[in-house]
Amino acid sequence: MDNTLFFALFILAVVGILFFDLVFVGRDKHVISLKESALWTSVWVALAAGFYFIIMHIGEQIHSIDSLASLIEYKNKYAPHLIVTDNLAESLAIYRKNIATDYITGYLLEYMLSIDNIFVIMMILKSFSVAPKNYKQVLFWGILGAIVLRCFFIFTGSALIKKFEWILLIFGGFLIYAGVKMFLDRNKNETIDVRDHWLVQFLSGHFRITPTFEKHHFFVRKRHKLFMTPLFVVLILIEFTDLIFAFDSIPAIFSITRDPYIVFFSNIFAIIGLRSLFFLLVKIIEYFHYIKIGVAFLLGFVGVKLIFHEFLFEMGFKNIYSLYIILGTLMISIVASFLFPKKDKID
Repeated sequence: MDNTLFFALFILAVVGILFFDLVFVGRDKHVISLKESALWTSVWVALAAGFYFIIMHIGEQIHSIDSLASLIEYKNKYAPHLIVTDNLAESLAIYRKNIATDYITGYLLEYMLSIDNIFVIMMILKSFSVAPKNYKQVLFWGILGAIVLRCFFIFTGSALIKKFEWILLIFGGFLIYAGVKMFLDRNKNETIDVRDHWLVQFLSGHFRITPTFEKHHFFVRKRHKLFMTPLFVVLILIEFTDLIFAFDSIPAIFSITRDPYIVFFSNIFAIIGLRSLFFLLVKIIEYFHYIKIGVAFLLGFVGVKLIFHEFLFEMGFKNIYSLYIILGTLMISIVASFLFPKKDKID
């Protein structure tokens, strides 16, 4: 199978999943319950896990690898530390295991980093007093836009890294800074003043916007003129927020792998599960107050890994260790939140 065909089939599958989500799952506008959000979160996680097994069995199709020469070409391009022997079958097994591990590690990293994104989305929705029954629609279109933006950033970032490898040092330094800042600001009560936000002011000055929400509509026509509604302003703010968070998450995942396809696949599966994760976290986030510290630690970890990746590999550091660290950070954050609850929760 040609790698272009594999990528096209993947995109079609994602579009099909989103279409199913919009037409069947999202057609009924209602407030999502904890049970429903937990169910759909499990579904999206299961789909992501299923793709891991697909890569484990036919991962060579992603780059059309059918010979030792094409495998060596891949190694030189994206994975200089990949082990390639004289035996094609043995080398392909190593390659499949390597990219499958990179994929699931990248997916878990993106999924955990997206938690901070959810905090900000939550603030935007509350600041605009969006009705909870309209959350699903806004988040669906927000996710669709995020997929397009991530695709552009990932493949642009990959091209830049290939041409200017020193850019990884800048990415690494930025991630360490972001991690330290998040840790220091972890207890601050963040708010968004929607009236003073520059993007809201820009839209208000250049477009006709209705003063109130118009049910679930993004646009309405009044007096033969087209008006933008506050709900569409919310959608634009959410897209802008994802754009900002992409500057953290995409460099972070390049610390796991340089393969833009694996980066893209892990990003997309993390993003399409973001909506159900949002509704799940809305219900339970107050109980997991150590999650932000875990995210801050991971930002610092991947920043250090980007800067010292060659040194770490020479010391014998393997990407599977990154998976252990991410899983360990997630579990410690959750367990610590239960063992040491917030003082204001204790009567």
